[in-house]
Amino acid sequence: MLTSRKTNSKKTRQIKETFFLYLFLSSVVIGILALAVLLIDVLIDGLPYLNWDFLTKYASRKPLNSGILAPLAGTVWVVLLTAIFTVPVGIATAIYLEEFAKKGRFIRLIELNISNLAGVPSVIYGLLGLAVFVQFLFDGSRNLISGAFTLTLLILPIVIIASQEAIKAVPSSFKDAGYAMGATRWQVVKNVVLPQAIPGMMSGIILALSRAIGEAAPILMISSLVWVTFVPTTPNSKFTVLPLQIYTWVSQPQEDFRSIAAAGIIVLLVILLIMNSIAVKIRNKYQQRSEQ
Repeated sequence: MLTSRKTNSKKTRQIKETFFLYLFLSSVVIGILALAVLLIDVLIDGLPYLNWDFLTKYASRKPLNSGILAPLAGTVWVVLLTAIFTVPVGIATAIYLEEFAKKGRFIRLIELNISNLAGVPSVIYGLLGLAVFVQFLFDGSRNLISGAFTLTLLILPIVIIASQEAIKAVPSSFKDAGYAMGATRWQVVKNVVLPQAIPGMMSGIILALSRAIGEAAPILMISSLVWVTFVPTTPNSKFTVLPLQIYTWVSQPQEDFRSIAAAGIIVLLVILLIMNSIAVKIRNKYQQRSEQ
């Protein structure tokens, strides 16, 4: 009787595992097919308009004369400034919380709030940036710094959480070996923990910056500029970004603007792929170095 029950339980578990496996594979296939259809549609509409003039012209009310020079430059500026503000603060916060802070109710409360902030809608950060950075800090100036600060608030929790998980993944035996050799806590963190954790940190930074580059809602609050005919030259310059420009083109009544928007989407995807490729290369480099 007992053997029969075990056999039936094993068969039931195998059936469940097979069902969830097929469900997972079906979801992956459907997702890939939907993405392929979307990409094919974007490529068909956008490739005829994707040329050198499109990359070097400013936005225009006429579809055939429109370009993405200003939003492309604004996107590069915003992403670079956001990375400069976010990466050091995020990694330093993660190191402090994991290696130096005394675990207690206050630290657990901070970590809980960081996790909650990671799920706040981006439009809330846009309103916060408009009130704090644009209106209060920069006296109404809608500049690159205010946009970068807003996106920093948006992605900082993601970077902190990913960095904490990467630090937790470092084997404790590595740290113990450093302490056994007489190293201080900071020396262990600097020479043992960080080299081992950087590959995992890079994954979180990639995801965070990819989210920042594709956000339109916060920048819509901060910039509010859609027809920009200049390239930002300083962090205090006004700006627009690719997602906001694409949204503006799609909302236009002329059909040609749809194709122009598709060309802009292709450029945005290429930028994301380049960013991810560079970050993956850096991650692999540090991962190989940590394994040696």
